[in-house]
Amino acid sequence: MRKPGLIDRRSFVKAAGAAFLATLSPRALFALERSDAVYASGFRSPNGQFGIGLVAEDGTFIDRIALPDRVHGLGHSPATGLSVAFARRPGTFAVIFDARKRAEPIVIAAPDNRHFFGHGYFSPDGRLLYASENDFDANRGMIGVYDATDGFRRIGEFSAHGIGTHDMTVSDDGRLLIIANGGIKTHPDFGRTKLNLDHMEPSLVLADAATGALIEKHVMPRELSQLSTRHLDLDQDGRVWFACQYEGPRNDTPPLVGHFARGEALAFVSLPQDITAGLANYVGAIAVNRRDGLVGLTSPKGGLAVTLDGRSGKVVSTTVVADAAGIAPALSGFAVSSYDGHFQAMQSPLAWDQHIVRLS
Repeated sequence: MRKPGLIDRRSFVKAAGAAFLATLSPRALFALERSDAVYASGFRSPNGQFGIGLVAEDGTFIDRIALPDRVHGLGHSPATGLSVAFARRPGTFAVIFDARKRAEPIVIAAPDNRHFFGHGYFSPDGRLLYASENDFDANRGMIGVYDATDGFRRIGEFSAHGIGTHDMTVSDDGRLLIIANGGIKTHPDFGRTKLNLDHMEPSLVLADAATGALIEKHVMPRELSQLSTRHLDLDQDGRVWFACQYEGPRNDTPPLVGHFARGEALAFVSLPQDITAGLANYVGAIAVNRRDGLVGLTSPKGGLAVTLDGRSGKVVSTTVVADAAGIAPALSGFAVSSYDGHFQAMQSPLAWDQHIVRLS
């Protein structure tokens, strides 16, 4: 039985209403066509309403899609032009949309006794959508598989081979699922409360995208067992870059970012002490700019955005960004958003959520 207070498909569509299906305005279509890069992010407006905002690279607001509740992570399929936004944990809906609104949005719901973990990713050909999910009664992370050619019908699931599954992605050839298991036990009966901080089990997993079979599992070393592996991205060589949030004592200064490739052990990046302190033991988002060979990090707790060289791991630049939230590759470097309404150099009354995705 679905837990009280979690939104289902019927109530979602009712709450979204006509605004959800509004056509793209001529002004917005003009802005889309003229923008070299377009981004999407969840937001909360001053009146408390939620939605997805479309933004040009310079921060110019293009259009919005109204939503009845908060979303977290987003994914985009260049093959089909479709994007997806997942409800914030422990939400039970995801919405698939076309930024140009050439098709009506599709709302999918997590199965009973499951909720989404806020992230998912399309297969390279756009035919499948993978979603990180929580089987909360069995205390195990799962990857739901949805058929994009059949209305995003749920056609299967795989074990995530860990607990507290959060971000995940797919290799460029479509053969591997790369999964960040944060290692934190939660249950919707307790909201977002973390139930096992004294015995966390964070890990990074490579699994077969066709069968879900485990290929590699990298467990955090014992001394870093409270280092929750949360977000990840791939560079041009298929190397996995991951970012962490530390659940241990605040005066500890563990490494917060690292990388690995198939067949390799985890390698942590040794950042200067002032940068580690500035990240406040919390990297909220990570992104790779493949063209420039850069890795970007944001910390809302530290109010900092950091750019690393993707080859050496050396710090290229740091920028103070109060409430730094999302980060995504730009035409040069990265686009950064904030909880207090900044997107690049532009300020809006919208509170941007933790992640942004580049759509073009």
